[in-house]
Amino acid sequence: MSTGDYSDEVPVYAPPPEGHVSHSRLERVLRAGRFAVTAELNPPDSADPSDVFEAAQPLGEVADAINATDASGANCHMSSIGISALLTRAGYSTVYQISCRDRNRIAIQGDVLGAAAMGVSNVLCLTGDGVGVGDQPGAKPVFDFDSLTLLRTIRTMRDQGMFLSGRKITRPPQMFLGAAENPCIPPHDWRPERLAKKVEAGAEFIQTNYIYDIPLFEKFMARVRDMGLDKKVYILAGVGPLASAKAARWMRSNVPGIHVPDALIERMEKAEKPGAEGKKICIELIQQIREIKGVAGVHVMAYRREHQVSEIILESGVLEGRQPRRRSERR
Repeated sequence: MSTGDYSDEVPVYAPPPEGHVSHSRLERVLRAGRFAVTAELNPPDSADPSDVFEAAQPLGEVADAINATDASGANCHMSSIGISALLTRAGYSTVYQISCRDRNRIAIQGDVLGAAAMGVSNVLCLTGDGVGVGDQPGAKPVFDFDSLTLLRTIRTMRDQGMFLSGRKITRPPQMFLGAAENPCIPPHDWRPERLAKKVEAGAEFIQTNYIYDIPLFEKFMARVRDMGLDKKVYILAGVGPLASAKAARWMRSNVPGIHVPDALIERMEKAEKPGAEGKKICIELIQQIREIKGVAGVHVMAYRREHQVSEIILESGVLEGRQPRRRSERR
């Protein structure tokens, strides 16, 4: 881990490379046509920065960017902008997630400028879960934006150099814009259409929810290719290890859009070590997803199991041929 010395890093306000919108390592990897890897850091319930660095360390050498989640599930944790600032200062490349649930357009536009000033180069625009699913259901939801209007807003700030009010921004944020997609939510035929709207709004990369049903995802990607969207946006498929057959059934029953096929659940039930089998399945999924035309990378998620994420990425083989990164290349 770095100590925050900026001497060998790209200056925050230098112009991005030609054809790029940011200095993001993730953008460079994707535009170079390499298979990208992102991973999710689960935010601590703590004000101690060492908790963030401890979680990030196993991800730092295998992920092209680390996602800082924004009160996912409508539960309060350390803020995404705080985590992004800490990791960027330490030389990591981050994806700053913004949920529209908790802040209005004034706060969000200010946060985007603040994040950019701290060197954050990637942002994931999310509508956000409703407050009713979290542990503080009495909170007042905002939803001044949804993911589409948030994308358009940040693109306006970046490309036109102005706030929504029309007031000029003296130094626009240089950010690579992302959004989320869930190919497994019915009606399945509509999901590529929804993706097209996000691309039109400004999305340059997409991270999907968990993919366990490869045939269903292949149908989604076939339609994406038919629409030419694979030429307009980089798609990173979401994957993660199953902990047990019971957990897999719970996800299928309680998390909208996540379909775990019966065959995978049966494998987990028969396994002597379900955790190891879940890890093996995740590695197999990554290897299968990599062969699907139009997929640009994977986004690996495992709650409070960052070390296992690192092992999964390395054992999947998707980083073979990639050179180890110096700290100055992580951003």
